[in-house]
Amino acid sequence: MMMLLARLRSIRSNKITAAALSAQPNNAPWLQYYPNHKHPDVMNFINGSFQPPAIGTCTDRIECRDPSTNEVLSYVPESSIKDDTTTTPSALEQAVAAAKDAYPSWSSTPVQTRQRILLEYAHFLHKKEVREEIAYWITLENGKTMADAMGDVWRGLEVVEAATRVGNDMMGDSLQNLSSGLDTISYRVPLGVCAGIAPFNFPAMIPLWMAPLALATGNTYVLKPSEKTPSASMLLASYLNDLGLPPGVLNVINGSHDTVDGLLTHPDIKAISFVGSNKAGEYIHDVGSKNGKRVQANLGAKNHATIIMNDADRASTIKAIAGAAFGAAGQRCMALSVVILVGELSESEGWVNEVVEEAKKLKVGNGFQEGVDVGPLISKEAADRAESIIQSSIDEGATCRLDGRGAVVDGFEDGNFLGPTVIDLNCVNPNEPITNPAYTEEIFAPVLTVLTVPTLDDAIKITNSNPYGNGCAIFTSSGAAARKYQFEIEAGQVGINVPIPVPLPFFSFTGNKASIRGDVNFYGKSGVNFFTQLKTVTSNWQYQEGADLGGVTMPVVGTK
Repeated sequence: MMMLLARLRSIRSNKITAAALSAQPNNAPWLQYYPNHKHPDVMNFINGSFQPPAIGTCTDRIECRDPSTNEVLSYVPESSIKDDTTTTPSALEQAVAAAKDAYPSWSSTPVQTRQRILLEYAHFLHKKEVREEIAYWITLENGKTMADAMGDVWRGLEVVEAATRVGNDMMGDSLQNLSSGLDTISYRVPLGVCAGIAPFNFPAMIPLWMAPLALATGNTYVLKPSEKTPSASMLLASYLNDLGLPPGVLNVINGSHDTVDGLLTHPDIKAISFVGSNKAGEYIHDVGSKNGKRVQANLGAKNHATIIMNDADRASTIKAIAGAAFGAAGQRCMALSVVILVGELSESEGWVNEVVEEAKKLKVGNGFQEGVDVGPLISKEAADRAESIIQSSIDEGATCRLDGRGAVVDGFEDGNFLGPTVIDLNCVNPNEPITNPAYTEEIFAPVLTVLTVPTLDDAIKITNSNPYGNGCAIFTSSGAAARKYQFEIEAGQVGINVPIPVPLPFFSFTGNKASIRGDVNFYGKSGVNFFTQLKTVTSNWQYQEGADLGGVTMPVVGTK
């Protein structure tokens, strides 16, 4: 623990940048440095310690880059690859074996003991210097601002806090005297070894949605962070290990497609959690389910905000829309990417102009810089794709009211920057499909699409016609309009004058339609149900000898 605190003090006083990374190896014990190699390898965390990649996998490494500069930070191993020069199993096999070996002891550990470890973990994550260390690595690898990265950690911490009271949600049911001397009781019991596949856009929050609740309910865990943002997961696992979590209970392995396939098909893994794109999520749900795993998968989104122009609080609504659309460079599954203005087209002109003016106030830049609001996109490919969709939308008739393409940040000219962009589809017919790519594509960038319709009924119809169902919002001062909207809208998470209605972990994350695969939600009571299964015990204790314990016919109870 003393070494950990010393590292935290060093991190806090020496802001980590790509250029300084190789000069501070002691600040990142999950990085393996080699003589004559400019960049380190990211190690795996297996059975309570950092394990270097197998020598034979050096040709299967993935570049982890700083999105503000495109400089290589480190190389990520493909953990499913076995070193052909030895008989040592792959890192994936080692991690699953460690979790399997740890399961009997951990699952039989009293629930209150498991809760206490997580309570201490939550207390530790509350330390500002701890959250700052995680946030620095998020900003370095993901690009989001330090303030946003701190929020990333905090929202994950809230799920850890909720997991410290998991015993209440694991309680079963009982009913006595179903027949003379016959009682039935049910228990919620853990599944075994579970695995999580996390995305790049929330390097701390999503792993903390997954692992803590799995551990609290008695499972052991193998986590695979995004190959683009591995360090936050390494820190989170090492912290928990330093606080006394038994070796093997939580393991972190790195990799991409091959490692994912290895997790999906491994016979010892009982359940898979995933957050990411629709293409990947549909594949993971399909392959995982075919291999007998329980799968929960949160996928893509196209979240709509409806603004009743004649009664919404104009100034606060404009500010909320800009923050929800362009914050985190639009790389949130709950970002507001579509605004539907309800009223006359002539009135909408002023609203769009004010959104544009608010967006222009946002500063684009490196996430470590003071005053920056919008960081880079995660990769050059993501930036190129977003710019291509913007151009296609213009070619198909949309008006680009604010064009963020070509954004250049002094000192970071090679970064993946795209400034806030506003695409106006003008007035649309709610009875016809909207085919413009600015509307149909999940751009996952700071791009806001605006359209205008005459009535609230039209706005609801358009929103419900969209295949996604993660979230939506309405901005109004009318209780009647809000009540109609929340009752008739289909999206699973609804905000009323709340732009990003992500529920706190007393509840569950309840996206629906094409935004989810599987039928059990993340965190909250649904999360507990995902990581446990019911076991029912029926007992017959007759007080006298010679009682009827059953015969060859189907038992019928409770008849007398």
